[in-house]
Amino acid sequence: MAEIVRIRAATPNDASAISTLIRALAVRYIAQEFPADAANRLLGSMEESAIQGYMASAYRYHVAEERHQLAGVVAVRDNRHLYHLFVSEHFQGRGLARELWEVAKAASLDAGNSGVFTVNSSRYAVGMYEKFGFVRQAEVVDAAGVICIPMKLEPT
Repeated sequence: MAEIVRIRAATPNDASAISTLIRALAVRYIAQEFPADAANRLLGSMEESAIQGYMASAYRYHVAEERHQLAGVVAVRDNRHLYHLFVSEHFQGRGLARELWEVAKAASLDAGNSGVFTVNSSRYAVGMYEKFGFVRQAEVVDAAGVICIPMKLEPT
């Protein structure tokens, strides 16, 4: 039987599951290339309380779930900065990241975004963002041990 994934707006009740998912994926794919203090700062920014704080401010989160299991999450800050985009390993390679991005992008456009978006990509995700149309704005940036590649998407 095919899996049915539903994408919906996240609520504060989702913060714990979001934190659990993104922290595990960050440890596996991102934080291992950071010095310990930078990895701890990154993971601290993904704690449940931090997610709740983001939700209470200018961040919009959407979650993808299949049978009440969290499959992925996307967050956009200020309707223009892609802040989180994570998909559970079980669901990777099926286009779910793109689906989440398209939902978040549409919500931002509906809220007044002109079509310009930014993201600070991990090295691991650069290829995916390039497939979405993002373009590198600089090579690797090292901000006190937190490594990212600034990227931008502009309307075509």
